[in-house]
Amino acid sequence: MSKNILQDIVKIKTTKISPINNNGHFEVEEKKSVSHNTLWFIALVSVISLFFALSFLFSNATITINPKIKNFTLDKTLTAVKNSDTAQGLTYDLVVLSGDEQKTVVGGEEKDWEISATGTVLVYNAFSSLPQSLAINTKLEGSNGKIYKTKTKVVVPGMLKNVPGKVEVDIYGEKAGNEYNSGPLDFKIAGFRGTSKYSKIYGRSVGDITGGLLGKSSQVSDADKANVYKELEDALFIKLFQKAKDQTPADFVLLKDAAFLSTDEEDIIPAENAGSFILSVKGTFNGILFNKDKLEKEVVNENFTEDNSINGTTSDSTNNSAGVDTTTNPDVYVLNIEDLSVSSFDKSLITPDNMKDISFNLSGTVKIVWRVDTEKLMTDLLGKSKKDFDQILSEYSEIDSANSVIKPIWENSFPTKSKNIKIIVNYPK
Repeated sequence: MSKNILQDIVKIKTTKISPINNNGHFEVEEKKSVSHNTLWFIALVSVISLFFALSFLFSNATITINPKIKNFTLDKTLTAVKNSDTAQGLTYDLVVLSGDEQKTVVGGEEKDWEISATGTVLVYNAFSSLPQSLAINTKLEGSNGKIYKTKTKVVVPGMLKNVPGKVEVDIYGEKAGNEYNSGPLDFKIAGFRGTSKYSKIYGRSVGDITGGLLGKSSQVSDADKANVYKELEDALFIKLFQKAKDQTPADFVLLKDAAFLSTDEEDIIPAENAGSFILSVKGTFNGILFNKDKLEKEVVNENFTEDNSINGTTSDSTNNSAGVDTTTNPDVYVLNIEDLSVSSFDKSLITPDNMKDISFNLSGTVKIVWRVDTEKLMTDLLGKSKKDFDQILSEYSEIDSANSVIKPIWENSFPTKSKNIKIIVNYPK
C-alpha cells in the first residue's frame, strides 16, 4: 500500500471548556493545530521551488571556439599598379623618409688633413613673390667675415602674403681650417652686393658650423670607415623602416623586403676630442605600401582551389571536413602576411617621380585563419538541447574545435535569448 505523503501530519486536538451562563452550563471548544515537521516541510519545498525558478531565469552559456588554421607556402610572381581610385587588382603606394645616423670613433695613425667646415643654412626670400634660384657654390658672406659656399643648387620660394619664402641648403667653408668653425651665423649673398636683393635675400645657419681642420691629426682607416658606414646604414634603415611602419595606414602593409635605403651622403669630421672623428650618413628610405586587403586576396586566391581546399598546405589542426560554399573563397585572413618576402623587382621604378607598374616575386610561409560567423552560430544554438551541440558545430567548417559551459549545471538546453549566450573566438595574434 502506498504511503500517503500527508500521513505524517498529525492532528492534535485541544479542548477548551468555557462557562456559557450563570446556570452552570459549559461549552466545549476543540481546535486543531499543525505539527512543526509539517511547517518545515512546506518551507523547504517553497525554498527549493524558488531556487529552481531563479536559476532557470538566470541561465547562461559560454562558448569557446578555436578557429580553423592552416599553414601554406607561397611562391608567386605578382604585378602591382600605382594606387589610384580607378586601379583594379593589386595596388601599391610609396612612403619616402629621410634621416641620418652618426657615430664617434677613435682614429689611428696621424696624417695631414684639409677639411672644410660644414653646416646648414636657411635662405630666405623677402625680395618678391617670385622664386630665386641659387647656383651650386653660391658664395655666402658669414657675419664672422668668412666666405662659405652652397653644396647644391636650390630655389628659394617667393613671398606669400608678406611671409618670406625659405629653403634649406648645406654649406661648406671656402677654405679648409678650423677658423671656419663657428656658432650660428647670419649670411648675405655675395653676388647680390650692390643690389636691392642684398638685404632682402639672406640666410641664417641652422645650428653650428663644424668640422673644419687643417694640419696633422690621427685618421680612421678605410676598412674601419667602411665597417662603420655599413653599421650606420643598417641602423638608419631600421630606424626609418620602423618610422614608416608606424605611419602606415591600417589598410596598407609594409613588407621589409619591399623597402630600401639610398645613401645620399657619407661624411667624416673631427670630433671635439682630439684624435676622434664623427662619421655620419644621410639617406632616403623608400618603402612600398601594398593595399592589405588586395594583397591578402592575391594570397588566398593563389592557395584555394575551386573546391576551397588549399594547395600544398599542412594543416595545423583538423576537426571537421564539412564543405563550404564553392562559389567563393571562405571568409579568411592571412595571419602573418608581413613575414612574406618580396624579391626580383626593379628598384629604379620605385621613386616618387617614377612610380610605374612593378612585377615582383612574393614568397614565404604564413597562416590562413578562418573567421567564424558568430551571429549565425548563436542563432543556431538558441533553445537547442546541449546534446545537439556537436551536430550544430559540424555544419561550421571554419571551426576547428569548441566547448560549451551552461549554467546552472543541471540545465540541458542553451538559453533562448542571445543576450544570455557569450561566444569567445580564440583568434591567433
